[in-house]
Amino acid sequence: MRVQSVVFMMLAIAWLMPALAQTPPPTSAMTIPEGFTALFNGRDLSGWRGRPGKGGVFSPYVEAAFTDAERAAKQAEWNADRDRHWWVDRDRGELVTDGLGVHLATEKPYGDIELLLEWKLTVPNGITGVYLRSYPQVQLWDPASATNQQTGAFRGSGALWNNRDDSPGKWPLVKADRPIGEWNQLRIRMVGERVWVWLNGQQTVDGQTLDNYFHRGQPLRATGALELQTHGTEVRFRHLYIRELDR
Repeated sequence: MRVQSVVFMMLAIAWLMPALAQTPPPTSAMTIPEGFTALFNGRDLSGWRGRPGKGGVFSPYVEAAFTDAERAAKQAEWNADRDRHWWVDRDRGELVTDGLGVHLATEKPYGDIELLLEWKLTVPNGITGVYLRSYPQVQLWDPASATNQQTGAFRGSGALWNNRDDSPGKWPLVKADRPIGEWNQLRIRMVGERVWVWLNGQQTVDGQTLDNYFHRGQPLRATGALELQTHGTEVRFRHLYIRELDR
């Protein structure tokens, strides 16, 4: 009987090993850069909420004016939409959107930060972006997009596209995008109203001011959500880490 039990256990382990090998390690088991914390655990949407999007913008000033009851009702509605259009590819430990629903925003508001993440467009003409304190945005898109050449896609990703036309941060200093289907590495640093961006190791914005899209010329709010934009196409994200900065 003892020999049979041992044999049975060995067969069970052999059967389970392939499934275990396909299960992504939790983010806590991955190599997190020193001083950073994980925004995405690789398993579910914990710590993230929906905010109106689909390529548009929703004013943080409007949201701040909600009553508690209004906020709870709206958030339930937005989270239901989040669950229809955002999901986790657990086999790969990736955060995925079909591009058709709300933006994905951090539940926690952030002020001065350094953000690391990787993003990938899976189809041509793809667009996404990172909103800082709910202000648009560090633009990420397909430089070869046939439908976005007139709006500047040919210049590349990693700049503050919603800034005024004469802003030196509106367009990237270099075009550093990788081809569709390949991962891009993004680093964003925001202190006060100034933003620095690096795309695939090359600096695309150097300490330029992020415009207040909602109230031009007025200061930005001190804190707010970080948001991943939806804009009609599938986009994937992974390895999202943040470090809060002291001034």
